[in-house]
Amino acid sequence: VQLQASGGGLVQAGGSLRLSCAASGRTVSSYGIGWFRQAPGKGREFVAGIQWNDSTFYTDSVKGRFTISRDNAKNTVYLQMNSLKPEDTAVYYCAAVGRADARITNRVTDYNYWGQGTQVTVSS
Repeated sequence: VQLQASGGGLVQAGGSLRLSCAASGRTVSSYGIGWFRQAPGKGREFVAGIQWNDSTFYTDSVKGRFTISRDNAKNTVYLQMNSLKPEDTAVYYCAAVGRADARITNRVTDYNYWGQGTQVTVSS
């Protein structure tokens, strides 16, 4: 399984970005995909996830601003990020759970496959 994250960049506060996570070797419609982020000097934290049954989950700090979605035809998961804040600055990673029926969690250790990360920088 390979995950390719893309779409990061530099944006001003209040702006928007859309991250993409393209998967190969696995059908994203059957497996949960999560987005995590890691700021300099901090641990990797859960941002959002979409489960095999289309249930979505968000960390409190991004609720109402970020939206996770899935395009099965393109085998890609997206993270639409609106109203970006400087504190959203981080490297963003997508990750896949290990089993088809596994639930989305906020634990790094529950994800078996990881993309390479894409940098998001929000200037004030």
